[in-house]
Amino acid sequence: MLPAAGGAVTSDYALYGFTLRSELTLPAAVAGAEGADLVEVRFGAVAARAGERIWTEAERTALVFEAPDVARFRIADGREILIDPAPGASERNLRVYLLGSAMGALLHQRGMLPLHANAVELEGKAVAFAGRSGAGKSTLAAWFADRGHRILCDDVCAIAPGADGGALVLPGVPRLRLWEDALVRSGRNAERFERSFEGHDKYDVPAGAAAAAAPLPLAACYLLAEAGAAEPPAIRRLAGAEAVEALVANSYRGRFVEAMGLAASHLALCVATAARAPVHRAERRWGPASFDEEAERLRDHALANI
Repeated sequence: MLPAAGGAVTSDYALYGFTLRSELTLPAAVAGAEGADLVEVRFGAVAARAGERIWTEAERTALVFEAPDVARFRIADGREILIDPAPGASERNLRVYLLGSAMGALLHQRGMLPLHANAVELEGKAVAFAGRSGAGKSTLAAWFADRGHRILCDDVCAIAPGADGGALVLPGVPRLRLWEDALVRSGRNAERFERSFEGHDKYDVPAGAAAAAAPLPLAACYLLAEAGAAEPPAIRRLAGAEAVEALVANSYRGRFVEAMGLAASHLALCVATAARAPVHRAERRWGPASFDEEAERLRDHALANI
């Protein structure tokens, strides 16, 4: 997996407002340079630590984590990601961790707020949908894309302060990751798409023309949750500490924050973001039978409040 000495080939990708120069090819990312702000992804040796999966180095300016049977990743200074692949690891699996956990650590180092969320464009603004794994974020994003709304990001949503005092959502990788059942329900054929991870029935679905290419102001964030059996679906705006706590809880790879000594600055980002854009808790009926109705309710609520 490591390239031969002197034989490394790099490609440039426009991602989250910077140029990602990578020795690992990223077919789903947008090729091209974003500007002079450069992040490099290289293959190289990363020493293991017995009994540890996550640790920091260089006075906590570098974070290292190990994905078993895939690779060790070292993310340093918001500028470099070093990948040390495990024997036999596929490029597909390396990409999952590079664009997921490693990118989350890098965004934290760069002073952004990465949420475990996707974001779609409504009326020229970004609306983010956050939630735990399995909450239906990507399926919801596909629903919006199928109705002509552009997708800014899926899974990792990077929020940065805007020059006007607001918050901006920066475009990520223009693809969705859908489980096979959700893929089929959306009218797509799984045979046309690549698996996201070896041995999993999850697939990469390019956003294509539905991908947004420029940062957009964050209009609102919705925390997806399941309505209780005896409770009707409801959308409730969170206020004060409750809104901040929701952003903290849904930060992408939040366990990295304290390890890197960024807890105070991360909390400040969550406080500022909650002050700049409303945070809502959206309790929905779960399941395919009610999905379209619940998605329409979310869309209508967002359009009425942005």
